[in-house]
Order: sequence, then structure tokens, then C-alpha cells
Amino acid sequence: MKSTGIVRKVDELGRVVLPIELRRTLDIAEKDALEIYVDGATIILRKYEPACIFCDNAKDIKVYKGKNICPDCLKELKQE
Repeated sequence: MKSTGIVRKVDELGRVVLPIELRRTLDIAEKDALEIYVDGATIILRKYEPACIFCDNAKDIKVYKGKNICPDCLKELKQE
């Protein structure tokens, strides 16, 4: 993990502001969703990108009954 040297305080509502430079670098826009992961005492934020529930592919995702499925897995399911 690489340190940015940026320090931000958590406000009284539990919010943290991500600096504009960081958002630009990571292509995070207003209203973008972020996933939150915890690894021991470390909190990891990652830009949410829908992925296939079977193979984690994030390209050309289709939504079927509320689930994300890639074309390859959809084709495989149709063959069964």
C-alpha cells in the first residue's frame, strides 16, 4: 500500500472528505459508489464497479433478476 501523505478528520456524522486531487487521479466523480473493505485494522475504499457474480469479470455486464452476469457466464448457463 502506498501512502499519499493526506490526513483527514472524521466529522461528527462519520464522514471523510476525499481531496479533489485524489478523486481526479482515481476517476471518482460525485455520486460514484465506493465499496468498503476491512482488513484487520485497515479500511480500504474502492470504486464500485459491478462485476459478474460467477467470475468477477466487469466487462459488458448484464443484469438478470437483480444479479450481474457477464456474457461468457450467461452463455455457459444457457448451455446447461
